[in-house]
Amino acid sequence: MICIGKKKYIIKSTLRFTMFITILCILVIATVSAVLGLSNVKGMTEQQYVQIQVKPGDTLWCLAGEYMPNTDIRKSINVISEINDTSVSELYAGQILKIPVEKERTKR
Repeated sequence: MICIGKKKYIIKSTLRFTMFITILCILVIATVSAVLGLSNVKGMTEQQYVQIQVKPGDTLWCLAGEYMPNTDIRKSINVISEINDTSVSELYAGQILKIPVEKERTKR
């Protein structure tokens, strides 16, 4: 008759076992975080835009300062130019621009 018994595992080094479990937990958490997209917090907020019509005398500097006051004006101009696929020299009266704004600004 063959006896099938439970095999006992003996932990020889508790430090090595603890390190293994810790690393395993970190890998599981990192994998779940990557799969669920928890590391991309910035992408979870939806950017809001306002459309404005350029008036004679308007510049990207003025518009960036008015609609994006809490950011570096150079970065604001670059963002507005990229969104609208235009440059500072291509701005003309009557043109419709899409400008990203802060949430408080859109409620007004």
